[in-house]
Order: sequence, then structure tokens, then C-alpha cells
Amino acid sequence: MPKKNNLSEIYRNLDITKIFQNEIKKAEESLEKIEQFYKKDLKYLDRLSDRIAEIGGSWAFIFLFFIILFSWMITNTFLLANKPFDPYPFILLNLFLSCLAAIQAPIILMAQNRAAKRDQIRAELDLEKDLRDLHIDQKSHHLLVQMQKDVDTLKKKMNVK
Repeated sequence: MPKKNNLSEIYRNLDITKIFQNEIKKAEESLEKIEQFYKKDLKYLDRLSDRIAEIGGSWAFIFLFFIILFSWMITNTFLLANKPFDPYPFILLNLFLSCLAAIQAPIILMAQNRAAKRDQIRAELDLEKDLRDLHIDQKSHHLLVQMQKDVDTLKKKMNVK
């Protein structure tokens, strides 16, 4: 009779799908907390720097940038050859480019720092999920070992090899 109670206890805990559902729910809640944490703490300038980094790191920006550069040079070299507003060494263009680089670099770095922090928290969440998975695997292994013992016991009782 004690074996029957042991079997019923094991099979009551057999619903591994509930365990998986609980673990999935925990992971989803953790991801939602991360997103809420970063969205609620972002100020207007933080969101702006993320947007600038997104645009500044795109091919569209690079192509537009080259179009503007070549247009500037062609305009000052050929179209306004008699009286250019920025003659050949393009000192004014260099000034604009230096200012753009001086402003854009720290803005992109700020966005990357925030992304790195978010990635670190996600990595920690992955580690937590892996540990939960190991815990589930351990429970599953224990369950399989116990079931194997029960099958062996039943085989002995039924004289089956």
C-alpha cells in the first residue's frame, strides 16, 4: 500500500506542463519588468539620443551624408565658381563636419551605454532561465528514475523480464 501512495504522489507531480507554464510566465514577467524599467526611466533626451544613434548608424544617413558633401563641393567649385560662399579648402564644410562629429559621437555613446546595461540585465535573465531549466531537468530526471523503479517493481511482481 505505501507504494500506491508513493505512485499517486509522483503522478500528481507529473504535470510537467504546469511547471513549464510557470517558468514561461516567470520569464515573460521578467522581460516585461526589464522593458518597463528602461521605458519609465528614459527621459526625452535619452529617447532622442537613441533615435539619433539609430539614424546616424544607418546606410540612409551615410548616403544622404555623401549627397550633401558632394552637393556642397560641386556647388562651391562649379556652380558658384565666380563667388563661392565656401571656396576650395572648404573650411566652412570642415567646421560643420567637426561640429557634427563632436556632437554625434557622445550621443551615440550614451545610447550604446544604455543598450549595454539593458543587454547585461538580459544576460542575467538568461542565466536565471538556464538555472530554472536545470532545476526542471533535475525534477524530470528524478521523476524518470522513480518511474523506472516503479516499472521494475511492477515487472518483478508480474514476473516479467
